Formats: sequence, C-alpha cells, structure tokens
Amino acid sequence: MTMAATFESRSAYSRAGSGAIKVACVDIIRDMARAESVWRACETAGYLATPYQRFDLLDAWQRNVGTHEGVEPFIVVATDRAGDTLLLLPLATRHENGANVARFLGGKHTTYNLGLWRSDFAAAATRDDLDVILSAGAANGIDVLALTQQPRRWRGIANPLLAYPSQLSPNDCPLLKLTPGAKPETNISTGFRRRLRSKERKLQTLPGFRYRIASSDDEISRLLNIFFTIKPLRMAAQNLPNVFADPGVEQFVRAACLAKVPDGGRAITIHALECDQEMIAIFAGVDGGDRFSMMFNTYTMSENAKQSPGVVLVRDIIDHYAAKNYVAFDLGIGADEYKRQFCKDDEPIFDSYIPLTARGKFAALGMSSLTRAKRIVKHSPALMQIAQQLRAMLHH
Repeated sequence: MTMAATFESRSAYSRAGSGAIKVACVDIIRDMARAESVWRACETAGYLATPYQRFDLLDAWQRNVGTHEGVEPFIVVATDRAGDTLLLLPLATRHENGANVARFLGGKHTTYNLGLWRSDFAAAATRDDLDVILSAGAANGIDVLALTQQPRRWRGIANPLLAYPSQLSPNDCPLLKLTPGAKPETNISTGFRRRLRSKERKLQTLPGFRYRIASSDDEISRLLNIFFTIKPLRMAAQNLPNVFADPGVEQFVRAACLAKVPDGGRAITIHALECDQEMIAIFAGVDGGDRFSMMFNTYTMSENAKQSPGVVLVRDIIDHYAAKNYVAFDLGIGADEYKRQFCKDDEPIFDSYIPLTARGKFAALGMSSLTRAKRIVKHSPALMQIAQQLRAMLHH
C-alpha cells in the first residue's frame, strides 16, 4: 500500500532502527481529510488497532470537539522502504503551559488510546525504531508527547510504547473476559441472573417492552434525541456536571453514531430497552469485532428506574456479544459499583509522558506528577469522597 495523501512534512532516514523491519520514512499529516486514505488502509486485517481510533470516530471528534478545544491534527505515519505503512499515530497538538504538547485525538471520549500498528512491526519494533519515529515530533516543534490511557496489550501483542518510561493511569478499566462457546452463566453468575430476571419480569409487563440495537438513521436519531433530553436531568439529579453540554460534544456523538464503518455497523453502536411509552435505558459503545466497550449511557427518570433497567440492559448486551463469540467486554474507565457487578478484572492501562526537547522535560515532569496525584486520590476512598463533595459544591 502506497500513501495517497499530501504531507505537510516528511523525514527520510538512512539509519532506521535496528529491528528486522526498517522505518524508512516518517510523515506528518496535519489535516484529517488528507490522512483518510492512509488511515482507512490501516483499519484492515494485519493491523493492530482499537475501535476508538477509527477514522470515522476521531474525524467526528476533531470536527466537532477538537476545533472548539483549539487542537490541531498531528498524524504521524511511519513507512518502510516499500512505502507500506508500519504505524499511524493519531495525535493532535495544542500549546499548554508554555509547551507544545501532542496527545491522542479523542480527548476524554476514548477509553483506550493506541496507534494503528502493522501487527508484525508492533511485535518486532525496538526502542531505536520508536526513537526514529518520535523524533519527527521534535523536528516539527513538539516538546512533549502526553500519551494517556494506553492498553499494555492488545490482541495478545504488547504495546510497543512500553519501551518508554510509563506509569499507571489515574483510573482503572473494569473488564469482563468472555469465554467463546461457554454457557451464559460462565459470564454472569446464576445468582446474579436470577436477581436480574426478577427485575426484568416487572419491566416485561410494560406494553411493547423490548431490547433492540439501533440500526437505521431514523432510529438512531430518535434514541439520541431522547438521550440528550434525559441525560442532563440525570446528571443534575446526581449533582454532576453535564459533560455532554460542552461545545461540540452532542454534535460529535450524533455524527459518530450515524457514521457507517466498513463492517456495516456504526462508529458508535446504540443498545436500548424500550416500551411503547418510553425509552427505559440506553447504553452505547464501540464494537471492535471481538470486543465491545461502553462509552455513554442513561436511563429513565420514571418509576421504571426502580427496576435497575440499566443493569438489565448490560446483561442483554453481554449475552448478545457472547453469542457472537466475543472475547472481552468493558464498561469504560471508573469504579462505579454497577461495573464491578459484571467486570471482575481490570484492563491495565498506562500513561507515557515523553519529552522531546529541553522544555518538554519540565512539562513531562509536571504532567507525570499531576497524574500520580490523581491516581492517589481516586484510589483513596476518603480523598475521593472529599473530591466528590468539592465537585458537587462547585457544580452548585
């Protein structure tokens, strides 16, 4: 595959790492549209990537949120001597506290951040190879790479960026490992299922009660209209700020939910429980072909909320993907109690703050220290309670 895009900057290397697969050239693309053809070619078999780094999802984010946040695409593409793509790093840049910082596109809306790696290169890449690629950042004015919420492994391959110093992310991500072909009780215990069936029976008395996956544009838009009506009410009831009210976020969610991906699905898939009178619960997330990851949810403000419809819906979603022989399911980062009811393991995720210049060393140190402090707070019940009380006071 030869690149078919216009590049703002290009660096060729005659000395290109020590691995068996050589990095011959590193290009920087600063425009999403110009990166599209290269990017989509990496969303194929033979490449290691998460569904959070799909072009359709991150293009929708950049157009609607990134522009409001003042970030600019900084897409790093490394190729071999034949011009085949070895790695695409979907980054964005912004000036922060006196330094030019590159982060993964997607901001706080992606649970996992990972480059799109050719699988054989991901398995063989050395620190020398990576130094060659990342040095293109310094050559293009980047002081520090702030690469957060990275999985340590993906589909059995270790994340090559573990070659650099790293630290645990502030939040963990609860994970449910699914066993293909196993009985449903293997994934969700018999006792828990029994409790959920008791709640579901009361919901089943509602006229037209049903579980569904939104497929048509009209259905997706209808459910999102309901979501954006209920979610602010639900957040206010919990004394939480409505992150979906931030500039461009609703437009991003709508665009990503409607965007069709090559396998026929959507960049974000919506699951729902409904009856004829109302939408009872919504959960939406990304489908990676063998793993489903949640992104956002809400549930009714009516009396039907007493029957834990969100938890009932999660069970339905898990059973749906287990029947398709998926190997993993997660509910996104955070320690909410309902997540632990389903997800007994954790996905190890890490942050890397990689300085590329002298100025970047100070920025990396500050970012790293702040991240460590956040983790300490989030993993201390007493400190977390104080933080939540302060957040509620500020929200009021």
